[in-house]
Amino acid sequence: MRKFSWIYFFSFFIITAVLSAQKSAIYTHDSKDFNKAVSLFKDAQYASAQLIFNKVKETATTEELKSDCAYYAANCAIRTNQANADALMEQFVTDYPTSVKQNQAYIEVAHYHFTQGDYAQALQWFDKVDESSLSRKDQDKFNFQKGYSFFNAKKKKEATSYLNKVVNSAEYGSQAKYYLGFMAYEGDDYKQATKYFDEVSGEEKYKEKLSYYQADMNFKLGNFQKAIDLGQKAMAKSNPLEKSELNKIIGESYFNLKKYDTAIPFLVAYKGKRGKWNNTDFYQLGYAYYKQKDYENAISQFNKIIGGKDFVAQNAYYHLGESYLNTDKKQQALNAFKNASEMDFDLAIQEDASLNYAKLSYELGNSYQSVPAVLQSFLNKYPNNANRSEVEKLLIDSYISSKNYKEALVLLEKNKSPENKLAYQKVLFYRGLELYTDGKYEDALKMFTKATTEQKDPVFTSRAIFWKGEAEYVTNDFKEALLSFKQFAGSSQASKTPEYKNHNYNIAYSYFKLKEYDQAGNYFQNQIEKAPADKVRLNDSYLRLADCRFVTSKYGPAMDAYNKVIESKSIDADYAYFQKAISYGFMGKNDTKMTELNSFVQLYPKSEYKDDALFELANTYVAANKNDLAIKTYERLNTEFKKGSFTSKSILRQGLVYYNTDNDDQALLKFKKVAADFPRTPEALEAVATARLIYVDGGRVDEYASWVRTLDFVAVTDAELDNDTYEAAEKQFQQNNTKQAIQGFSGYVSQFPRGIHALKANYYLGQSYYSEGSETKSIPNFEYVIAQSRSEFTEQSLSRLAQIFLKNKQHDKAIVVLSRLENESDISQNTTFAQSNLMKLYYDKKDYGSSGTYAEKVLMNPKADDNVKSDAQIIIARAAIETGDEAKARVAYTKLMAIAKGELAAEALYYDSYFKNKDGNFEQSNVAVQKLAKNYASYKYFGAKGLVVMAKNFYGLKDSYQATYILENVIQNFTDFPDVVSDAQRELNTIKAEESKTNSSITK
Repeated sequence: MRKFSWIYFFSFFIITAVLSAQKSAIYTHDSKDFNKAVSLFKDAQYASAQLIFNKVKETATTEELKSDCAYYAANCAIRTNQANADALMEQFVTDYPTSVKQNQAYIEVAHYHFTQGDYAQALQWFDKVDESSLSRKDQDKFNFQKGYSFFNAKKKKEATSYLNKVVNSAEYGSQAKYYLGFMAYEGDDYKQATKYFDEVSGEEKYKEKLSYYQADMNFKLGNFQKAIDLGQKAMAKSNPLEKSELNKIIGESYFNLKKYDTAIPFLVAYKGKRGKWNNTDFYQLGYAYYKQKDYENAISQFNKIIGGKDFVAQNAYYHLGESYLNTDKKQQALNAFKNASEMDFDLAIQEDASLNYAKLSYELGNSYQSVPAVLQSFLNKYPNNANRSEVEKLLIDSYISSKNYKEALVLLEKNKSPENKLAYQKVLFYRGLELYTDGKYEDALKMFTKATTEQKDPVFTSRAIFWKGEAEYVTNDFKEALLSFKQFAGSSQASKTPEYKNHNYNIAYSYFKLKEYDQAGNYFQNQIEKAPADKVRLNDSYLRLADCRFVTSKYGPAMDAYNKVIESKSIDADYAYFQKAISYGFMGKNDTKMTELNSFVQLYPKSEYKDDALFELANTYVAANKNDLAIKTYERLNTEFKKGSFTSKSILRQGLVYYNTDNDDQALLKFKKVAADFPRTPEALEAVATARLIYVDGGRVDEYASWVRTLDFVAVTDAELDNDTYEAAEKQFQQNNTKQAIQGFSGYVSQFPRGIHALKANYYLGQSYYSEGSETKSIPNFEYVIAQSRSEFTEQSLSRLAQIFLKNKQHDKAIVVLSRLENESDISQNTTFAQSNLMKLYYDKKDYGSSGTYAEKVLMNPKADDNVKSDAQIIIARAAIETGDEAKARVAYTKLMAIAKGELAAEALYYDSYFKNKDGNFEQSNVAVQKLAKNYASYKYFGAKGLVVMAKNFYGLKDSYQATYILENVIQNFTDFPDVVSDAQRELNTIKAEESKTNSSITK
């Protein structure tokens, strides 16, 4: 424990005394610095003042001085926009809650932010002020500034409350009344606004603005003339933005006074909100032009109203429709009236728009829905409309004129009223024709049959009977076809139909297919006599007449008819010449026959009948004992047609010539060649049989036996059983006993898989299966035939296999068979069949080069009919589109349009519009789309694609309304075609994005 030290106590006393003396000095010094800082603060030297205040605060010995320093330092921070300024002031309030400067701090900071225009910050500090402690003068300033800050923050209720406190203030009253008036004006309380504005109208600083507001208020109050007068008065002293608004006020006032001509220049001068007009702006200017009958300018304004769904839009679209009608733009009018008819803001406008839409749909066609549906919908919705009877007549006729027979049938099936019976029969008939054109013959037959039962119009009944016969004919029901054609010929109104001129021709062919050649010839003769102007059928009738007379051994008349074909120089002239030459032979004039056949070979070196002619010529030389010439001609045939259908026969005939002239060695060479190169063919069997005679006659039986053993299709020991089994099956086949024939041939093929008659047995078995409808079972038999050497059965087997593989969609197998058929066929129809199907198959495999090659082959075939040529042109066109060769596609689609029918015609017409659009030929492109809608309405896919092109055309023509409206309808109505909807949506997005730059009503 330490002892108390007096020395330590004394020292402490001395130090304390010194410190006390220092404190007094410091306080005096701090007061001086504090006053200096206050002086700097008053001079707005806030940064310097803040440094001194903070320094003084650190050494201050009284709470009062510290409080004042903290107050001023925080104030300096606020006035120099320091990041922690608010925190410093809050700290001041927290640290010195009893400071008398607390309320003053809030006020001064708020006033400072107010004078800086930072009204949001000012409000934060105004809200901290204790208003009850303010002086009268401070209260007026506080109330005005806080009221204005609320005004600036769009808090009208709070602003009104504070501004109303100073309306009688000498200093702030006028300003308060102005802002109170402005808030009343914005709130459409024009009475209150007028009261306040009138009270400050004598003050110069408010006059310019008040004229604008008063003009606008009078306009909104319906005092249009006063609004015009005030607006024109204010115009000279207004800025560009206000002038734009004043032009709108004046123009719309004239508009409401129906002084449309005067309104137009003011409405035009309006610049819009932020440089954009809205739908109402476009409507008013458009309507003003409309009332002046300036329809082009009216259209240019109305069609900028995009996506409107209100009263203004309905009016605009209706008057847009009328403007289009007055400028003969009916397609555009249809769309405008359709749009107006779909809105119910004004029921009278809706009804009249619906009527116009219905009438225009009837006149132009309609891609959105069937015309009968549009007309029927109008009648259902407006049963008491004054135009009802007119629309009912249009409805009945529309079932025919719309050409949308598929949908028309649906409507007519639901409404079988007596007045629709006639239309129903006609639509059945035309729908049948449409299906027939598209190759749907069974469905077409049903339509024609129904049409014949209605019997409302005798002419259409007769026509339906005729086409019923056509459908029966192409489905190979020749007996029924003959009955139908004869029934048609006997009907009372047949002579009034366009089909009548060809009825003899159709009857003739039905008899021809039934192999009743005498009757067929008679009707071909009738066709020749009754319709000589139809050159195509005339030449064909002469040809078939000649064939009929030829088959019935009437060679003289046959030759006369063949001569007519030859003289016409038609594509069948070579056939006629050949048949004429053959006829000489049957008439016993072999010398003439040989002369004519030689002439034929010279005249028609590329004819498909050249091999026939050479074979016949050689055979005739044999009959005339001109064996050397015969041998040479057979040799020529074999050289020029190495794999022809006559090769095996001509070699066999050479062997027979040698055999008959005792040249056995040469004969055996030929017979052995036939047996080796064409095994299992009838020629091979005959060659073996004749060779046997040579060997037997020469006593060379062992040599024959040795040779025969090398032939797997000849079994000497089983020959008799082989023949008996085959002949039994063949007999059933010839008697059309299909089931028994199948059983017999199946037994033969099973028992003698490499027998003498294996080739024929497989062929006939395949044919039997095919005719029974068991096509798949026939495949192995036909494949056996085509695997053997060329025979008389090869071509037909290839054809059958091709048909089966195509039907079963075995495309790769079909290509192989069709390729052989093309190269090996002797019948032009088979060649065309092969080429046309190869063309389609390669296209489906996306082998556009090969498909195009085959399409060109089809088009080069003079005997290809229009349907096949249409297929070829469409393949060329589609392949060109797929490969981006639009130049080639244009040519192909143009050619297609000249010959196509049905859906192909619709496709060609669509591309006609597509290419015209690409060329910028928008109006002509639209004509093509309108034709597509009018004539091919049932082909919805191309109708929808056509509408997208039409939309592009209208946008190219600066008609934004038409473009967007059409695209919106495509998106809404054609969801079955997602690719089309996608295209439409993409175009619509592009257009809306562009148009939103000038129209504030459009949302992207």
